[in-house]
Amino acid sequence: MRGCWILNESLSITIVVLWLGVNLYLFIDTFLWYEEEESFHYTRALLGSTLAWARASALCLNFNCMLILLPVSRNLISFMRGASTCCKGPWRRQLDKNLKFHKLVAYGIAVNATIHIVAHLFNLERYHLSQSEDAEGLLAALSKLGNTPNESYLNPVRTFHTNPTAELLSTVAGVTGLVLSLALVLIVTSSTEFIRQFSYELFWYTHHLFTIFFISLAVHGAGQIIRGQTPESLLLHNVTFCRDRYTEWRATALCPVPQFSGKEPSAWKWVLGPVVLYACERIIRFWRSQQEVVITKVVSHPSAVLELHMKKRGFKMAPGQYILIQCPSISPLEWHPFTLTSAPQEDFFSVHIRVAGDWTGALFKAFGAEGQALKELHSLPRMAVDGPFGTALTDVFHYPVSVCIAAGIGVTPFASLLKSIWYKCCESRSQPRLSKVYFYWICRDARAFEWFADLLLSLETRMSEQGRAHFLSYHIFLTGWDENQAIHIALHWDENTDVITGLKQKTFYGRPNWNNEFKQIAYDHPSSIGVFFCGPKALSKTLQRMCCLYSSADPRGVHFFYNKESF
Repeated sequence: MRGCWILNESLSITIVVLWLGVNLYLFIDTFLWYEEEESFHYTRALLGSTLAWARASALCLNFNCMLILLPVSRNLISFMRGASTCCKGPWRRQLDKNLKFHKLVAYGIAVNATIHIVAHLFNLERYHLSQSEDAEGLLAALSKLGNTPNESYLNPVRTFHTNPTAELLSTVAGVTGLVLSLALVLIVTSSTEFIRQFSYELFWYTHHLFTIFFISLAVHGAGQIIRGQTPESLLLHNVTFCRDRYTEWRATALCPVPQFSGKEPSAWKWVLGPVVLYACERIIRFWRSQQEVVITKVVSHPSAVLELHMKKRGFKMAPGQYILIQCPSISPLEWHPFTLTSAPQEDFFSVHIRVAGDWTGALFKAFGAEGQALKELHSLPRMAVDGPFGTALTDVFHYPVSVCIAAGIGVTPFASLLKSIWYKCCESRSQPRLSKVYFYWICRDARAFEWFADLLLSLETRMSEQGRAHFLSYHIFLTGWDENQAIHIALHWDENTDVITGLKQKTFYGRPNWNNEFKQIAYDHPSSIGVFFCGPKALSKTLQRMCCLYSSADPRGVHFFYNKESF
């Protein structure tokens, strides 16, 4: 099982190892450079090895800040997905893991920022102690530099009696460092799964502190707190010869007073490209948000699900894609992702939105879905749409066999897919590579089946008419019911159609036995099988384990390729 997991995730592992390798190389190379560089000899005399720790972590911090925006540049990801010549198979699956890589890089930023902060706290204390009356020898000589004209200082803490923290916060480096730290803490803590589920709006707003973070990062080094000996001074002041003759620095021409300067800030060079790219991303979003969106139909479904049909000039989509929606009357800043439930062949695009938070609740009210009658179309609030963007589900047609698994409202991405299959069945000339689809839907509430059952019924009828009833095998599981429903189900069990959905295929009660399901699919189709899932994390882990368990170690055998919907 472990070998199969490595086989399926080999490219992901390679990318992670490469990322770790670059981080380690940058850290070690920079650390050794600052430990050995002659121009920082006197700085090391004051600070010790914490100088190298601070500078090495700073470079790794710049590297990861360069990467952090790339995985969330949705238009870039969609463009790369569309460039099929360079993004095929495993590479396309890596694009679907963009948010995982985004989180991984964020962990890298948090770790390096912590090292950088701790190292500089030690540096600040050592700067302060070297100004004390107990300091003597070379430390005292270096700390007193800058007290007389034509001398440059090395120690930014000028007297022992000042508060070093207050003095630091009076500098550009100190203020921006504090802002960077606070912004990073807020961004990281609000990104936890608990906060995102409890209040998506809190996560969304605090995440946009990244603008303050990047601005502060770009100017952080302008304070030039860490200073090294200038190249001109190194030519006149030989460190090896003069370091033990500090008492003669002002008295002899052989050892003139060393001169120091700070390094020019370089963080902006690392992040400029990605920031410009992301700025273009937001400009495109703003341009799209100004385009008119016409709402043609609104349907309120049971279980607090709102269906919206919309039209927009030039809008083109593929099955499984999603869009970002903004409702300016609710919030002029917030954008929320929703999977498209329409097919590309339809003359509109649609989404199904379940109430699951403040924003979706406000949208439900804005459309009058809480009352007996919905609002008239002309009185509905204005909507803005950005997208569509590609996800893992767009690869369903790239496998000979696909297994689609949905839990609860996670069924919405598959609505578009199943509709597209329905239209393709109507096109007699169309012979897609996909030859078999298994569809599983696990749902707790029987009422949630209502809006989706019509689609399955029409698809079931069309497949039968076309003589392709074998093409789609669907299994619906109801995990929650009351006593009255159980009695009703038992009384009508012998009827030709299911009492819950009205379909020929009977609804199952309880949860699927995934071992049996995967074992049978692997037996029937010893080939490449794509598994596509949208739903909770716990079930995702189970399905991923099943894919590894029932994939063959033989490259010519059956292989389950797991794809999880994420946006």
